[in-house]
Amino acid sequence: MSKLNIYDLGSTTSFACQYDQRFSYCLYVPPQFSEEARTNFRLLVAVHGTERKFQRLRDDFAALAREHDLIVLAPYFPCGIIEPRDRDNYKYLDYRGIRFDRVLISMIDEVVVRYSLSRHRMLMFGFSGGAHFCHRFAYLYPQLLAAISVGAPGSVTLLDAQADWWVGVRDVQQKFGRTMDYAQLEQIAAHVTVGEEDEETWEITHHPGSAHWMEGANSAGRTRKERAATLVRSLREHGVDVQFEELPGVAHKTAPHVEAAIRFFGDWLSAHSAR
Repeated sequence: MSKLNIYDLGSTTSFACQYDQRFSYCLYVPPQFSEEARTNFRLLVAVHGTERKFQRLRDDFAALAREHDLIVLAPYFPCGIIEPRDRDNYKYLDYRGIRFDRVLISMIDEVVVRYSLSRHRMLMFGFSGGAHFCHRFAYLYPQLLAAISVGAPGSVTLLDAQADWWVGVRDVQQKFGRTMDYAQLEQIAAHVTVGEEDEETWEITHHPGSAHWMEGANSAGRTRKERAATLVRSLREHGVDVQFEELPGVAHKTAPHVEAAIRFFGDWLSAHSAR
C-alpha cells in the first residue's frame, strides 16, 4: 500500500477512472482504516440514480462504513456521453460501445490496489437508475458480490433464457462475453425495495422507437411496484434468497430506500464475518 495522506481518507475528492477518464468516483474511508486493519475492510459500491447525486449517496453510507469497516465507492457516470441529452447510458451496462461494467471493475481495481484491500465479496446498492445497474451487474459478476440492495428499478432484466438482453439473459455470452453462473448468483443475499406509492409510469414506459425499446420491454409490469415484484419472483425462481420490502407511504424518493438498505446491510454484516 502506497503512503496515504489526508486526501485519501474520509470523504475524498473525485478521482478520474484510469480505464476511461470520462468517468470518475469518490470514496468514503473511515477514520479507523490503517495498513494493519485493511484486511478487515470490504467495499460497498453505491450507484447513483438519474439525478447523479453520487457524493451525497456516498455520504449517506458513511455511518454504516464506520460501524462495519467498509470503504464506500460511489461512481459517477455523467449524462451526455456521446449523445448530449442522454441520461440513461450506464443503466443497461453497454451503451454505444461503452462497457460500464468494465468501467466500474476498473474503479474497484484502483481502490483495491491503492488501499491494499483483500478481495472480500462486495456490497452494492443502487436506487432507480442505479438499481438498473446493480441487478444487471450482479448477473454478470455474482462472484464479486456478497449482498445487493436494489431500490425501485424502473426497468428490470429477468432471468429469462428465452429473451435477449436487456429484457432477458439469453444472449449474455454473446453480448458481454460472460457466462450466467447461477450457482454463484444463489450465494448473493438480495434485497429489493419499492415504495408503496411509487405509481408513476411516465419515465419508465418504453415506446417503439425509443432508445431502449425491444419486444417485452414493458412485460414485467406497468409500474415500478409491479416490476420490482416481477424481478423478485424471477430471482426466487432461480434460487436467489431475496428480501422484498414495500416501503409504506413512499413514492419515488431516494432516502427511504437508502435507509432500508442500511438496515439490510447492517443486519447482514452483523451476521457475517469478512470473507
